[in-house]
Amino acid sequence: LGAGGGRGGGGLTPPSRRSGRARSGCSRCQENLSLQTAVKVLYVFSVLLIVAVTVLAALVFKRVDSISSDIGSAQTYYEKKIVSIQEDLQGLEEKTSGNCSLCHEMGQLGQEIAKLQGELEEIQKMLLVQEILLERTAQTHDRLSSANNRITGQVDDCSFSVRQVNESLGEFLTRVGGWRAVTSQLDASLKGLAQERYDVRAAVQQMNFTLGQTSDWIRLIRRKTDEETLTLQKIVTEWQNYTRLFGGLRAASSKTGELVKSIQGSVGAAARQVGQNSESMHELALQVMGLQLQLDNISSFLDDHEENVNDLRYHNRYTQNRTAERFESLEGRMTSHEIEISTIFANVNATDSHVHSMLRYLDDVRLSCTLGFHAHAEELYYLNKSLGLLQGTADLLRERYGLLSARLDFDIRNLSMLVEEMKAVDVRHGEMLKNITVLRGVPGLPGPRGLKGDVGVKGPPG
Repeated sequence: LGAGGGRGGGGLTPPSRRSGRARSGCSRCQENLSLQTAVKVLYVFSVLLIVAVTVLAALVFKRVDSISSDIGSAQTYYEKKIVSIQEDLQGLEEKTSGNCSLCHEMGQLGQEIAKLQGELEEIQKMLLVQEILLERTAQTHDRLSSANNRITGQVDDCSFSVRQVNESLGEFLTRVGGWRAVTSQLDASLKGLAQERYDVRAAVQQMNFTLGQTSDWIRLIRRKTDEETLTLQKIVTEWQNYTRLFGGLRAASSKTGELVKSIQGSVGAAARQVGQNSESMHELALQVMGLQLQLDNISSFLDDHEENVNDLRYHNRYTQNRTAERFESLEGRMTSHEIEISTIFANVNATDSHVHSMLRYLDDVRLSCTLGFHAHAEELYYLNKSLGLLQGTADLLRERYGLLSARLDFDIRNLSMLVEEMKAVDVRHGEMLKNITVLRGVPGLPGPRGLKGDVGVKGPPG
């Protein structure tokens, strides 16, 4: 009995697993149904928004068309009415040329015209109000159009998201189909196992044991996979760090390359300087050799100079004797020159006195010129003043001329307008006279007696 109870307990384990799988499949089906219902709700909401926006736009357009048609019909009606009133007035003017009994009717017509003018003003006010309403409706239409554009954009976004959800749902449904196939296969296998459970209880117990071991193996494998994922994450982080280090090393290598290039440039410059220094040393050696040759030349030149000095000493003695003789002759010449200089001084004094007299004459001339210049300057100052006054008067005359020309133009325009009005009046009078001559015909019966006039003013005493 104990073994049978153990077998019965072992045989009850598979149906519990089957019920768990069925519950997971039902939950997934419920999630699919909820997603489908959400998608359908989104579609319906977007369609309702589009329909509402189109209906509002149609109503706004109809309202605007009706308002514009009402305004046009009212305007045409009142224009026709005004034209008919004008025709009636013209007819009354033609009729009232010979009759004074129509004054009362004219007053009534004037009252009617005033009423019509008031009605026209009210209509204009209504038109202004309607224009304001039209502007507001245009603004609301613009806002509705912008809102419609925004809603259409949102609907497009929603449709795109719905398409993505549909695609994901399709993939999910394909997976669910695979899972259903797998579950159907499992159900078939479980049914076969349920039919063979009475024959294979021992095998089921062994399978349960093996399943426990496999579950333990799966747990171990999951732990290992978790550890491997952690190690992989560590490796990824280390790889990122290594990539960063490699980037820094690349930057450092680029900087070192630039430094090496700069060092190579400096080494090349130093080599150039060494070459230049060697060339300068060679040039200095050549210069030293040239200096040595120059020293040799100078020593030979000094020897020649000593010989020349001896010759110069001899010539100096000879020239001293000659100069003594020449100084004596020069003293004689100097005495003759002193006499000539005394005569020149006398001539200079005479010319000095003459120059002083000329300077006095020039001072007198300068004074007379300065006086004449001051007089001319005063005359020019007064002339400038008079020219300024003349310019001011000329500007005033120009302004007056402009004003007079403007007045003339204005008067000429008024005269032309008056002439045109007189011509129009003459034409009207001529038409009226023609109408009077045409409509007068045979004189009719005398009209009714008019109203009694006002009492006149009392005359002066006799």
